[in-house]
Amino acid sequence: MNEEGAYEGGDTARSRVETDWPLRPWLFAGLLALAGLAIHLITDDADESGPRVAAAAFIAFACGAFVLTAERGRLLAPAIFSIVTGLVVGGLTWRAVGAGNDVADSGYAVAAGVFACLLAVPLFQADFLHRRLRTDYKDIHYFVWTDAITGAGAFAFLGLAWLLIWLVASLLDLVGIPFRELVQADWFGWMFAGLTLGAGLGTLRNQLKIIGTLQSVVLLVLSILALPLAIAIAVFLGAVVVSGPSVLWNATDSATTVLLSIAIGAYVLANAVLRDRNADMVGGAVLKWSGYALALGILPLTVFAAISTGVRIDQHGLSPERLWALCSIIVAVAFGLAYFIDAVLGVRGSWRDRLRASNLRLGLATALFALFLALPILNFGSLSTKDQLARLETGAISVEEFDFSALRWDFGEPGRKALARLAKSGRPRVAELARMTLQLKTKPYRSTIPEREAMASNADLSALDDDTAQAVRALLRDEVILCREGCRVEPLRASPEGVLIALMTKAEYGDNPHLLWVAAGSDKAETQRVYDGKLIHEYEGLDGPVDYDGDIELRPFEGQQIFVDGKPASQPFK
Repeated sequence: MNEEGAYEGGDTARSRVETDWPLRPWLFAGLLALAGLAIHLITDDADESGPRVAAAAFIAFACGAFVLTAERGRLLAPAIFSIVTGLVVGGLTWRAVGAGNDVADSGYAVAAGVFACLLAVPLFQADFLHRRLRTDYKDIHYFVWTDAITGAGAFAFLGLAWLLIWLVASLLDLVGIPFRELVQADWFGWMFAGLTLGAGLGTLRNQLKIIGTLQSVVLLVLSILALPLAIAIAVFLGAVVVSGPSVLWNATDSATTVLLSIAIGAYVLANAVLRDRNADMVGGAVLKWSGYALALGILPLTVFAAISTGVRIDQHGLSPERLWALCSIIVAVAFGLAYFIDAVLGVRGSWRDRLRASNLRLGLATALFALFLALPILNFGSLSTKDQLARLETGAISVEEFDFSALRWDFGEPGRKALARLAKSGRPRVAELARMTLQLKTKPYRSTIPEREAMASNADLSALDDDTAQAVRALLRDEVILCREGCRVEPLRASPEGVLIALMTKAEYGDNPHLLWVAAGSDKAETQRVYDGKLIHEYEGLDGPVDYDGDIELRPFEGQQIFVDGKPASQPFK
């Protein structure tokens, strides 16, 4: 190591983590145990508190990054890197939780930030900050696989530790020692999980020389799968050539997901064959050329995935989810194109070194791209809203088929503002459907607003005045299951405060009758259990079936009811 802390030579970067550090398991166990306890204390009853959830995310990712990167005699740089990692994920979490539905893609942004940080860990371990593009590929390859193996091993140890402690708790229960109560405490669970993860990870990272051997075994096993996958991809591409690419999206709605999954599998198995140097490649010519075939096959798979995504966008327009899928496609096509070019230009033997060099550049570019997407720079909700409104204005989609609910629930604040504008639109049907959407409490599942309106129309509301009928119909658009198979509505009692209504349904959805309340001046009925204008305990129905076609009447009742702290706590009884 030189005076600036830079490590020269691939072996040096690897040797510093292969050094046995006896205190590592104890330090890591203590650190993660305290982190687990802190996360519990911060998140307990936090609900949707952005600062508290963000603080928990900061602790989790900062400590996680530190235990992966810290080495004996090298703690300051890993500590700084870990704090930066925690701040990135914590900040994105704060934005996601604090913004709520105002940000359309907050969950995806957090995932992109986490992905960028995960890619940054092996780059930091390989001393990329000092060596940059001169970083030895062998180091990066080594750290990627050892991190994956030790991380998986630590979680496996966590599972075994929990199994053991539950068995111990059961054993002590036999002699009357209430150890199970301690094990079931939330704070203990978080602390114990951190303790076992830290101990497992620290122990495994002290055995990286052995893990290196295990890594070779894992790569060998994975490389065996390269041949059947290469054959399957060849057969698939041949079938597409014969039948045409349209067969993909005619057969399934999830073509993009399937194609990308296979492309990722081809990438992983190609690198399992590739290893970090030619001398380590095993399996003979068959496996080597299987890896070569997989490298060639990634591009057509990703291109077909891009076409499939393009078809969906052309059919349904933009949405935040499709834009994130498009970003994933861009990364996948970039990998596929680079691998295809490297494989073709290096067909005489240099393709292996070309692919390894591309892995470094592509990994760095992907990390930066993911971080860019995670930051609040692009507003996918706004882009999607503009596109969908343009489709509505140009007639690319009819008013009846337009997804008004997506504007309210999927596109964030830009979508809700657009929906409010549509509710005041000069186009009567557009304004009507927009207002109906604003009345909903929950997002419609696999049904449009007109379809829900049609199902709500199954109710016979002739016994109600127009305003009350409109309020009940607004509720039934939310609770469409009530009248999907037919229902009848009868007013029970009207007063200046509102109207009490009985709804009888043929659907197997609770017990008849359902009590509805329409407050005076309200544009939507409520399913809260009310009587004489006052909220009462949740109605639990009668003992036995109620005749759907029976006469409905409201009678006075005198009885008793249990109250706790002045509030009803039971059904009335005699």
